[in-house]
Formats: sequence, structure tokens, C-alpha cells
Amino acid sequence: MNAPHESAFDLPERLAAKADPALIAADERHFAAIAASLETSIADLSDQLAAARRAPGGTGQHAADRDREIHRITARIATLRRYGLDLCLGQAVDRDGGTVYIGRIGLIDGQGRRLLVDWRSPAAEPFFGATHADPMGLESRRRFRWTDGRITDYWDEAFTADAFTGHAAALDDQSAFIASLGTERSERMRDVLGTIQSDQDAIIRAGSAGALVVDGGPGTGKTVVALHRAAYLLYSDPRLGHHRGDVLVVGPSDPYLAYVSDVLPSLGEEGVQTCTLRDLVPGGADAPAEDDPETARLKASAALVRAVEPAARRYELPPKRGMEVGTPWGDVYLGAADWAEAFGAAEAGTAHNEARDLVWRELAAIVLAKLPEDADAAEGPLRRDLARNRELVAAFDKAWPLIEPADLVAAFWASPEFLKWCAPHLGDDEVTRLQREDPFAWTASDLPLLDAARRRLGDPESSRRARRREAEIAAEREVIDKVVGDLLEADDGDVEGMVMLHGADLQDALVHYEDLETADPDLLAGPFAHIVVDEAQELTDAEWQMLLQRCPSRSFTIVGDRAQARHGFTESWTERLERVGMGRIETASLSINYRTPEEVMVEAERVIRAALPDANVPTSVRRGGVPVGRGTLADLEGLLEEWLEEHPEGTACVIGGEGFAARPRVRSLTPELSKGLEFDLVVVVDPDAFGDGIEGAVDRYVAMTRATGRLVVLAG
Repeated sequence: MNAPHESAFDLPERLAAKADPALIAADERHFAAIAASLETSIADLSDQLAAARRAPGGTGQHAADRDREIHRITARIATLRRYGLDLCLGQAVDRDGGTVYIGRIGLIDGQGRRLLVDWRSPAAEPFFGATHADPMGLESRRRFRWTDGRITDYWDEAFTADAFTGHAAALDDQSAFIASLGTERSERMRDVLGTIQSDQDAIIRAGSAGALVVDGGPGTGKTVVALHRAAYLLYSDPRLGHHRGDVLVVGPSDPYLAYVSDVLPSLGEEGVQTCTLRDLVPGGADAPAEDDPETARLKASAALVRAVEPAARRYELPPKRGMEVGTPWGDVYLGAADWAEAFGAAEAGTAHNEARDLVWRELAAIVLAKLPEDADAAEGPLRRDLARNRELVAAFDKAWPLIEPADLVAAFWASPEFLKWCAPHLGDDEVTRLQREDPFAWTASDLPLLDAARRRLGDPESSRRARRREAEIAAEREVIDKVVGDLLEADDGDVEGMVMLHGADLQDALVHYEDLETADPDLLAGPFAHIVVDEAQELTDAEWQMLLQRCPSRSFTIVGDRAQARHGFTESWTERLERVGMGRIETASLSINYRTPEEVMVEAERVIRAALPDANVPTSVRRGGVPVGRGTLADLEGLLEEWLEEHPEGTACVIGGEGFAARPRVRSLTPELSKGLEFDLVVVVDPDAFGDGIEGAVDRYVAMTRATGRLVVLAG
């Protein structure tokens, strides 16, 4: 972190004119105040953290609140230490001469003076949203470029004719952003917060009600918008902030998640869950693609996912015949109405395997109510006795069995009769096509069904775990009862204390609940208050059900490009999303390509328009000065060696080079896995081998538009 007396500016000699004290002296004074405040803030927060850790842990809500406070303070300290002075993105001067400094987070000094305004606050909006057509009350705006904690360049934009009169050294409209586009890439998405553009900022700050579709072609900043929007909503939306509701970000692939992994932490948001669709199902990452396109099409239907519900209900039917149940306290007859009453105790929405325990308890309560009035039976001992009644347990297990989700879905592919009963919309030929020799040989197309089955049935192990937990608690209580009985027999004269020992509350406190078996929480189960979906054009109707079930509010940020859908996308976004069950839907479009040089985009546009004449191809904002290269596979190694030698920094990617081994700063990916990523150099190998039709054209288009600097196409 910079010391208060040390200059924040380290401008190179070629920018000596920008070092004029008349231009930067006010910033220097402000940075000195920020540096002093940071030092004080970190010391104060460190004291708060130490006090919070020393405080009693407590239980229940108190423990959760303490953990959240420790997490909040720790995250704040980490952010302050990570950035130091470069928390500041820039400053804006309004028409009245007031200056506001914009930061990654807000910062107030000991006297209550606001040194930094959080970039997500309304006061910061003009810094990002002002244009010459709508200055939003600004006279000027300054953006800083930071390198290793020092300002190595800055750019000013004037929104009035007399701004910066006599000091034109820093004036170069939009160059802060344009300059950033040419910087070399790394394995992580670069920090672009300080150069968010007005069209992107308007989408970032849109409300969270319903689904917002961000539609745009390659390089338009869709991913940037989506991730910054998640951070903005966590700050501004009362439904999401302060852990009131979680946010989930769903990306297309593991390389994508690795690429964007630092974006939200750099914005001060550490708690957002990120995953691919496959991650939502345990073991889903290993499932291969479906070989047969028609089978994949059938499994992509939301109607087939809905077949899970009747399949589960088939195993929740009360017995139609009554039975005599013997207990140590008397015999009881359970009739069909009693079974129906017990089964009705399971509330709608309760997972099958969890509801099973509720039904069993209700059944025990019914038996207890039927016992003679003079019976001294208690529900706990009675339930334990009923659990040893083989005839009753067999009848109950048959009517409401524990079911493994995988077994239920496998039954679809093993039994044509069962599948037809659960999914009557399927034709006989379709039912036959879906059958397979090994019903447990899962493919990626099975994952939505497995997910639906897991959510509808629940984890059968949780029911077994609950019964083991109940048995352990009962065993501990029996031990406590015996100890209390022995103490009472000893009678040391403390009658009041002995009476208290018989109290249920005190005995409950003596049970060691913390030592009992518990399950690790499923962090991806939801519900989530908001879900961000990138590359959403690829999701099937069945896959959308996986996300809708995790977001009851239907609050989504949906990012995609219909022209990059590998299997085609002939509908509008509204038509697609209404069909899958989305509610309120709004669409925002991005049409400027900030990533791909014009020379590359011209070539890529020809490729996609050959298959999709009406593709929404964005307009590139810059030229790279380097034409698209051509060659053969024999040129690959020499090309890479030359580029690596000339570029000590930056990243390259070989797309489609089967058998090519990745190396430092050079990735090797399929077109599908390259979605959402960007590289300084992209080498597309044998693009004709990507296939015919829309899928092949999309793969070529995606591969070509990953380049931020140079594109080379090698024939096979």
C-alpha cells in the first residue's frame, strides 16, 4: 500500500505533460487522505475481527450471525489489502464543481468524509453512464490506469466546452476504454470495472424483477455485464444483499469458470456460487454426450422431466386393505381410511424420502390415538415398537418405499410400460427408442431427469440418517433417564434439583447433538434469489427446469447469442423462455463488439451468414492492423514459437487441433469449450472438420471470434 506521502502517479516520460501539478495535485491530496484512511480502517477492522473471534460461539442463529460477521470483516480486510489506493477507479466533476471519486467499495474517513463512493451506488452512476449526448450533469470524467499500485496513465473526457481549458494534455475521449482493449490477456478475465461503457452500465443497473435477457454477439461484453450485474444486485437489491438470498452463476464449461473466477471476488463478492449445469447433479461432469440426436431431442423436452412427478406419486399410494397391529399396550386395527389419513400428512413439496418419516410418525400417532384410554403408551416408545412389527413395516415399505433417484430414472429406460404410464405424450416408437440395455449408463441428456428425481424424491440416505439420529437421541435419553433415576433413588436431599433433572428442557440440553451425524449442505440446491446464466442459447427446455426449480422468484439474468446456438435457435428469446415457464421477460441488446478486431470480424461474419443470413453480427469498435493469417497444419509449431518469443506476455489458443498438447500460455480447446473465453492469438486448425450445417458454422464462428489480436486459420 502506498504511504501517505508517496505519489500515486508513476507516469512514463512520454506522458510528462500529464504530470502537470495543475492536472494532478488535487488527486494527489485525495489519495493521501485515502491512504491514511485505509491504514486506520484496516487496523480498526483487525481489532473488530479479533473481538468477534473471541466472542462466544453460541448456537443456532447467534452462531450463524457471528460467522457471517467474521466473514464480512475478513472479506473487507482482504479487499482493502488487495487493492490499496487502486480501489479508486476514477473521478467525476459535476457542473457545480463538485468532485466524486469512484471506488470498488465505499470508504469514509474518521471525520465522516466520503473518500470513495461505491461504484454500485446511485452517486456513481454518471461516472459510467454519462455520454456526450447525455452528460448526466457531469462537466468531466477521469479514468485511471493502475499498474502495481501506481497510476501509469489516465484519461479525461470533457462534457462541456470550457472543461480543462488550457490543460488539454489528458483529453482524449474514449481512449481509456480503447487503450484497454489492446492490452494482452491472461488466464483470468482482465479487470474492466473502470472502463464499463454506458450501454453496459444501463443493463448492469436494471432491476431484478423477472428475467432480463442480455442478447449480443461475440465480444459485446455480455459476460462482463452479467458478472458485474450480479455484484450490483447484491449491493442494491434488498432481497439479495446481506445474505438474504444467494446468487448463482451458471457458465458453459469449467474453462469458462476458471477464466471468470476472479471477477466477483475483485468486486468484493466472495459468496457467489458458480457452476456448470453438469455440476448441479453429482457425477454429472463425467456423463458423456448422447450419441443419438433423436434420443437427445426427446430427453430435451420439459414434458419428459414432468414425468418424474407421476412416477414418484405411484409410490405414495396408501394401502386399500386394513390390517391388525399388535402392540404391548393393546391391538389396533388400521383401516384404509387410517392409511389415507397418515399418507395425507405429507405436505405438498416435501421430498418423497423425507415425507416418508412424516407419514410414519402420523401412522404411529393414529395407532396411539386408537389405544385404550387406560394405556400408558408414549409416542416415542410406541414408534420404536412399531418399527419392530415386520408385517406393518413390510406393508409401509411397499406403499411408501425409500427410492433412489437414479433407480426411478433408470426404470424409464428399462420398462416401456412404466415410461408410457408416466409420459403418455410419448408415442410407442419414441418409448422404444428411449429404452437401452444398461439403464444406468447415464448421458448428459439424462441429467435434467436425474436432477428432477433428486429434488422430488430427496436423498434416501437423509431419511436413514434421520432415523439413526433419532435412535441415537433416544439412546442418550435412556441413559440420562437411568442416571436421573439412580440419583433420585440415592436421594441426597436436593429434591428441587432432582425434579429439574426430570424436566424435558434440561434433559434436551444434556444430549450431545453436535456429535450426531449430519449431512454436508448441498450449496447448489438453492433456493437462489437470482441466477445468472451465460451462453444460455444452448440450454434445452429440460435443462431450464433445473434452474427454474432453484429460483422460485424467477429472477434471472440470461446472457446469450442466438447466432451462437450450436443446434439452432429459430424462436425469439421471449418465445423460448415463456415456453419453459419463465414469467416476466425483458430483453436488452448489445451491438458493439469490443473484443474482436474488424479484420477478424469481417471473416467471421461471412462464415456465420452462410448458415444464418439473419445472424445478429455486432459491429467491431476497432481495427487491429493485422490481417487474418492463413497456412497449413505444418506451420503450427513455428507459428506458436515465433509468437511466444515476440510476446513475453499474453495468451494463445489452438482451437480444433486434435492431439495438440497445451503448454504455458497456449491452450488447446474444442470450439464448444472456448465459448466465453478470449485470447490474444487464436489458431483455428482445420475448420472444415468442425462439421456441416448450423453446428459446424457456429463452431467456426465461435472459434474465430475468440481472438483479441491475431487470428490464423490453418487448413488440415
